[in-house]
Amino acid sequence: MRPAPSRGLACLPVRRASTFPNTDSFSSTYALLATAVIRANHGHITTSPRGSFALMVQQRRGIHSSERKSSTVAELPGAVPPPANLEPSRAPLSVLPLSMILRSLATTVVSSSPLLLPPSLQIMNLLAHSTNPIFNPDRNPILRYFLKKSFYAQFCAGENPAEVQATINRLKNIGFTGVILGYAREVVLTEKQAEEVELAAGQETQKVIDNEIVPWAEGTLETVRLAQPGDFVALKFTGAGSLALHELKHKLPASPYLFKSIDSICQLAHERGVRLLFDAEQDALQDGIDDWTMEFAKKYNTSPDTCTIYGTYQAYKKKTPAVLERHLAMAREGQFSLGVKLVRGAYLGSDPRECFFDTKADTDACYDGVAASVLTRQWNTTLEGKGEYPVAHLVLATHNAESVQKARAICDAGGAKSEIAFAQLQGMADEISCELVEASQSARAAGASATPNLPAYKYLVWGTTGECMKYLLRRAQENKDAVQRTKSGRDAMWAEVVRRVKNTLRLA
Repeated sequence: MRPAPSRGLACLPVRRASTFPNTDSFSSTYALLATAVIRANHGHITTSPRGSFALMVQQRRGIHSSERKSSTVAELPGAVPPPANLEPSRAPLSVLPLSMILRSLATTVVSSSPLLLPPSLQIMNLLAHSTNPIFNPDRNPILRYFLKKSFYAQFCAGENPAEVQATINRLKNIGFTGVILGYAREVVLTEKQAEEVELAAGQETQKVIDNEIVPWAEGTLETVRLAQPGDFVALKFTGAGSLALHELKHKLPASPYLFKSIDSICQLAHERGVRLLFDAEQDALQDGIDDWTMEFAKKYNTSPDTCTIYGTYQAYKKKTPAVLERHLAMAREGQFSLGVKLVRGAYLGSDPRECFFDTKADTDACYDGVAASVLTRQWNTTLEGKGEYPVAHLVLATHNAESVQKARAICDAGGAKSEIAFAQLQGMADEISCELVEASQSARAAGASATPNLPAYKYLVWGTTGECMKYLLRRAQENKDAVQRTKSGRDAMWAEVVRRVKNTLRLA
């Protein structure tokens, strides 16, 4: 088996921040989101919260607990309500093996503890960056074994193609629709290489091609080959190195070899039925990333039924609605589908503060308003576009239970017009992911063809234990402030352990 290919590292220093914790109230924006699916004459949206909205059931379905819950039914004019017998027949977390439950419990206990988390982050930072053979997981077999059986197994897919395929198959056997796969390995340029790159900024030299673009392209192509049809692959353009960084920052077209490399990745994904998620990055680069994304979307998103290229939109940025409105207009005029991956955002600590909404409530309203508009293909007060709504496909990437619930309410009411995928990180927010899995399985078991499918995907990376430690460190740092959400996950896992113990004792 050939060694895993390398991947270029973005040269711009980044300190990623966590997504905002989930503290918003359910009722504050639910009326706006639900009424967005109500059509009136000539395609206008009914905005009155009375009348039609009064028919909607206001009861919230709690997602955090693994206990049995009642379903939410949003009754809308013309919508087909789901059958009354589709309550979950079992605790959602029951689909997970006990080993995963216990790993999740241990992880969330640490991450939700003010005393345990800081020293844990320091240890992870040492393991991720140490050149000492004792602390390097790829050189210390005892350390590697411990990490691979614990943290690595919880969040990562595998070190080689065989392990990756086994992990994907296990997740799909549990009931997940598929995975979002990324490649963890990064290559840091030596000081001499960095100086040479700086002198040749903007030039596609052979050294840049060999040391940065080729390793990134090979690693991404291998990831596309590992993904199965229907899965997603996540990639960063800046992974291609300093030249990509320079061109994105200055809003330049991709250089010839880099363009060819990106196009080959898109072509392979298109042929295999794998979908590509082009990640959002720092604000200084995002306009360039958007330009490249739309260029490849126009070429490959030609079928209304499928979408190969997805752009990423960060709801905490004030300009996101205007950007998405422009992209939707371009898709309509160019007659191609628009892939929308919606996130709250992860660069709060590195981008200018004026880029972002002033409050978390404003961010939540933007996120849920965009989700409702794209999902229903209806303009609303968040996306105020004009003309016919183009074909769109939505990836709702969030650990926020409220946002998931609001999108589900639209789906349950029959108001969803765009294909949707729900996505959470592997090893996190399992209480949300598993409820989506359980709801879909219950619907299929009951033969309820009118009940919408709720595709649930898990995002995970592959690479050696040492390579993935850097990824795990970033994820831990991103989520260290989301204490309430972490506590909710911990409580859900503990409740599931208690439920299984009680069931075992009853059997005994």
